[in-house]
Amino acid sequence: MTSTVTRHGPDGQEQVPGPEPAGEPRGGRSGFAWLVRLPSAAVHGLRRSAATSPGRLTLISVGLALLALLVGTVASAELSERKATIDGLVDHREPLTAAAQEVYRSLSDADATAAGTLLNADSEGVALRDRYDLDVARAGAALAKAAGDSAGNPEAVEQVDVLSRQLPVYTGLVETARTNSRQGNPVGAAYLAEASELMRSEILPAAKTLYEIDVERLAEEQDDAMSVPWLTGLLALALLAALIATQVCLKRKTNRVFNVGLVVATIAVGLAVLWSAVAVTVQSVLVGSGQSSGSEQTDVMVQARIAALQARTDETLTLLARGNGTAYEEEYQASIRQLSGANGEGGLLGEAREGTEGLPAADHVDAAVRSAGAWRDVHGQVRNLDNGGRYGDAVELAIQTEGDEGATAAFTRLDGDLARGIADSRQLFLGDTTNASRALTLLSPGFAVLSLVAMLGSILGIRERLREYR
Repeated sequence: MTSTVTRHGPDGQEQVPGPEPAGEPRGGRSGFAWLVRLPSAAVHGLRRSAATSPGRLTLISVGLALLALLVGTVASAELSERKATIDGLVDHREPLTAAAQEVYRSLSDADATAAGTLLNADSEGVALRDRYDLDVARAGAALAKAAGDSAGNPEAVEQVDVLSRQLPVYTGLVETARTNSRQGNPVGAAYLAEASELMRSEILPAAKTLYEIDVERLAEEQDDAMSVPWLTGLLALALLAALIATQVCLKRKTNRVFNVGLVVATIAVGLAVLWSAVAVTVQSVLVGSGQSSGSEQTDVMVQARIAALQARTDETLTLLARGNGTAYEEEYQASIRQLSGANGEGGLLGEAREGTEGLPAADHVDAAVRSAGAWRDVHGQVRNLDNGGRYGDAVELAIQTEGDEGATAAFTRLDGDLARGIADSRQLFLGDTTNASRALTLLSPGFAVLSLVAMLGSILGIRERLREYR
């Protein structure tokens, strides 16, 4: 049964309620005003909750849960990115650096070999021409690989453009020099000198700059991989401190030593911090070892190898100039000083010997130092013969490949020693960096799982205390 209450006015007539104002909710507040007051209302509600023990415990539980979730999210993202950076060093960055190094080395070797082909008219000259063709092919293939990573770096794009434009010009000049040499025209040496000048003035500087850009990128990524994950560490320590402080506070209020949920949460966070600290430390040490003992020593030996190749080109061009090669001889001496110092014990080889002491590449560097000394001695004999009017004997000694007496034989040993040292240093880099990546295996998902355990432990632990107020 339904009853209706009718309201009467002063004159006794029924009074019909008027319509409420449109667009305005009961209570006289607009929707916009309600939204504006919502934050202050929330703060007021939190204050009222914090005024009671159950409310405070609820706020603490929510805070710990959110902090644990934040720690897990940040740590998972930061550690995953760190592992991806290390994997990229092995799979992407180092191979591209090696490709840029191959461009630089192959072009330098092509220049030295091209000069040697004009001194050798026999079957060994054919072998040198094949080596020159192989160098050019390798340089082109390596340039294509290195160019794929130049996008977004204007300086690298510029160097790739110089190499792409000038390399065909160089090979054309070398081919013209070969043709004239086969026909017995002395102008062949002039074309070769022009080709070598183009190589040294434009092509090799561009190749060197491209290589240096990749080496710098490699070093930057290694530094990133060795950096301290400060955000993860600070958040994790903050969570650990909050859990410990909460347990101390609960002990004072309840006289209970342990809260199972919070203890589990604390152990989970402590384990995550300890695991990440050990793993990141080991990983950083291994990346640093790969940098100092691997990639940095590789770079020194690459520079030494390039200096030796440039010296070899100058030695050959000095002979081809037939008495007019003073400038080339001076450049040879400058390259040799860069290679092994004024006394044969310094320079790039001396730096490599010091840097590789106790490492697998040390024996190869020592052998390279000896080969460089032998080459210096043979070069002195070549110059004495040439300056004494015995040009044919000088050429014969310069191109001799058998035994230990010829300049070509000494240079070939030096180049081989450095190539083996570079291979060992690269392998050391790859081994250390790969092991660094393995040190982080499962760390990111493991940290996320432990953070989830900490979040659940915090909620359940304080939930037990809240039940006591019911």
